[in-house]
Amino acid sequence: MLTPFVGSNQPPPQGDQFLYEKNYFFFAAGILPPPVGEPDTVAATPAAPSRTGGAALLVAAGILLSRLAGLVRQRVLGHYLGTSHAADAYTAALRIPNFLQNLLGEGVLSASFIPVYAALRAKGEDAQARAVAGAVAGLLSVVTGAFALLGVLATPVLLDAIAPGFKGETRDLAITLVRIFFPGIALLVLSAFCIGVLNSHRKFFLSYAAPVVWSGAIIAALILGARAGSDQPRLAVWAAWGAVAGGALQLAVQAPQVLRLLGPGTRLSLGRGDAHVAEVVRNFLPVVAGRGVVQISAYVDTLIASWLPSGTVAAFGYAQIIYTLPVSLFGMAVSAASLPSMSADAEVRDKLRAQLEDGLRSIAFPVVPSVAAFLALGDVICAALFQTGAFHGRDVRYVWLILAGSTVGLLAATLGRLYSSAFYALRDTRTPLRYAVLRVALTAGLGVFCGLYLPGLLHIDARFGAAGLTASAGVAGWIEFALLRRGIARRIGPAHLPPGLLPRLWGAAILATLAALGAKLVTAPLPPVPQAVVVLTIFGGVYLGATLALGVREAGEVLARARRLLPR
Repeated sequence: MLTPFVGSNQPPPQGDQFLYEKNYFFFAAGILPPPVGEPDTVAATPAAPSRTGGAALLVAAGILLSRLAGLVRQRVLGHYLGTSHAADAYTAALRIPNFLQNLLGEGVLSASFIPVYAALRAKGEDAQARAVAGAVAGLLSVVTGAFALLGVLATPVLLDAIAPGFKGETRDLAITLVRIFFPGIALLVLSAFCIGVLNSHRKFFLSYAAPVVWSGAIIAALILGARAGSDQPRLAVWAAWGAVAGGALQLAVQAPQVLRLLGPGTRLSLGRGDAHVAEVVRNFLPVVAGRGVVQISAYVDTLIASWLPSGTVAAFGYAQIIYTLPVSLFGMAVSAASLPSMSADAEVRDKLRAQLEDGLRSIAFPVVPSVAAFLALGDVICAALFQTGAFHGRDVRYVWLILAGSTVGLLAATLGRLYSSAFYALRDTRTPLRYAVLRVALTAGLGVFCGLYLPGLLHIDARFGAAGLTASAGVAGWIEFALLRRGIARRIGPAHLPPGLLPRLWGAAILATLAALGAKLVTAPLPPVPQAVVVLTIFGGVYLGATLALGVREAGEVLARARRLLPR
């Protein structure tokens, strides 16, 4: 049985061709495997894409554009703010609106709104789906408006909760920045609502490309502030106002298409008496904790990091930009693309399990080499991205240290997102909640010990506690991953990577790392960006060649798609 083509005006494609067409660009990039049921052979080549393949190309293009814009934004921030106390204040202050946006917007809509909305559309109940969408938009507007007002009034208390170690000028600046950020929360959450609607209608490009304007507004504000002769604290204020303006722009570019998709019958309401809206609301708190565990863990890390030496909070921000690239491009992309279809056909357990296993392969193939690259080549990556202006070589090494700690849990974090999406498709938000609570508790306990106390016990610099923080969070992530995998097995049967795949991927990644380390030594005299191009190209080429030699199916798909893209 095929997944209904939810939200499309096209007739549903036939056979496994749909799975290939839906994710064509990801196949071409080697991110996703070929259709379910295709033999695990390097020579396998799926059929040519149809018009749907062009739409899937836009999916990945939107994600990639937003992440590249984020890298540019962070590089500009590093150029002007480095790891100064102003950068610390800005990074910590931005945590609060980001935290609330992710919990009230993306987290709720990904796991609570989309399953209900997509299922209604799959049944042809479009009027009821529009009513649910209008009610969710109304409820989000009321809740985020109230949070914004309370946040402005309670900013000092909130800051003491998220960064209690801030004192003096850093604390005062952070309070100012938080008060600027809060009014923009409603804009960002409503933008996340637009993402939920667009994704349910399989309009992925705009939803993932829209954050480009948010990053662009911050970059423009920093440049204008620098030309006005502002010092670093004032530049941080300019950047904060740019973020608010960017939130308005991000909503503005999505709203017209969302309104067209919903139709003229959609009205804002509070959804009183609507059983479907009640289901969304009922799942609110479990989803907040389950889907928001990454944000909660980041909050805990920031809180503990505020007690470490100056510059640690800002360094965390730079490392997170790099660390979240594979989480977003692979873990989030596969999970977000799968959730609507899994929700529409969650009762077909065999199909759900096949989608889940297919997604796990899709994630593991690019994430395993990402772990190896971040661990061994993190300095090359950090220097190419951020070493400019006030961001010096010592800052590169410090961010690399934090990034290396993050690699402990990278694979678990990306694979775990897909297991959580499977639970949400089954309308089970409470099981991931229990595991999320355990992960947060472990993150806090292990983080305090490894971040604040372990460096003293080992008689090393307190700054090294930052790596202990990220590594301990990774340990907690693996425990959550194991629980999610065991829990989903009880519901739909065992769903895991095929035996022997991970050893082949790790073997190829180690070989690629050794080749890249040699290239790193040879290219040491080069500037950071050219060196990174050479080193990472060799790394990627050796990894692809090794996985081809080891018979990894995804490697063959990368090569086949690359040949298709070459001009004839």
